[in-house]
Amino acid sequence: MIFGPVLLAQASGATLAHSVRAGGRMLKKGAILTDSDLAALADAGIVRVMVARLEPSDVPEDEAAHALATAARGPGLRIAPPTTGRCNLHAEAAGLLRVDARAVDAANALDEALTIATPPDFARLEAGQLAATAKVIPYAAPRAMLDRATVALDGALVLHPFAPLRAALIVTRTETLKPSVIDKGIRAVTDRLVSLGSPLPDVRTVDHDDAALTGAIREAMDLAPDLLLILAATATSDRRDLAPAALVAAGGTVERFGMPVDPGNLLVLARIGAIPAIVLPGCARSPALNGADWVLERLAARLPVTGADIARMGVGGLLKEMPGRPHPRERPARPRERPE
Repeated sequence: MIFGPVLLAQASGATLAHSVRAGGRMLKKGAILTDSDLAALADAGIVRVMVARLEPSDVPEDEAAHALATAARGPGLRIAPPTTGRCNLHAEAAGLLRVDARAVDAANALDEALTIATPPDFARLEAGQLAATAKVIPYAAPRAMLDRATVALDGALVLHPFAPLRAALIVTRTETLKPSVIDKGIRAVTDRLVSLGSPLPDVRTVDHDDAALTGAIREAMDLAPDLLLILAATATSDRRDLAPAALVAAGGTVERFGMPVDPGNLLVLARIGAIPAIVLPGCARSPALNGADWVLERLAARLPVTGADIARMGVGGLLKEMPGRPHPRERPARPRERPE
């Protein structure tokens, strides 16, 4: 692409690089200059303009941006018409966006004219939400680099829509746990499921007791749910604690205790046959974002969640501090003593 100031006599058909006022007219950047435009500029006393002129090896910005977005687009995404060198992808439904970071990085590294920006991998998107924007920085991109970028992207973005989960929720109670706290926890978990497009869960409340919980798990499994959730009256402190032990007694296996996401550290991931089971952390009683949300979102998007997957959640897993946290992550420093 040729770029720079030229005399008006050489500017016909070129792309105006910067907006210019010519008398009562405003010629906007990106406009293809016509003889009428040049006459208006001359009448305004302007003799030179900054323009861009494409060469045979160049691809116009809108065409190049559309090619980038098309190449990156996988299932579940729709493409918007390009404009001003930008082309966007949007989610067709609510779901999780998978991003091939290596492919996106490779495309962005090829030429500074070509860029594509995305949310993080596993970002939760609502229907219609922006999933990516492809932007050509100058007014054109070199065709050879564009061709390489489209090959590198090759469906790098895929939207996995949420599908309804038939969940069974077991809540345990103790004599000291207030009914209002139990109700708040049930409401928070139910709201999470409903927000993911799932129906109301089958809720059972039982005593915080080995036999009672094991029996409730077996009864819940008779309904063949897609997911089993346990919200225990006390936080899980070990794989051998009451809730994970009851899962094992009911025929399940514990795959992971604990996660590198805070709040949410004390989540337990288990399975009974092919059905995933989660012992929720205590913070799930609050509607605030926590590690359990990340696990539920993946399950609702029908993406696998393994212990290894949870181990990789640490980067970005330090979530917002919760007000009123009994044991804050960082205590205020003691004020320094004044010197005598």
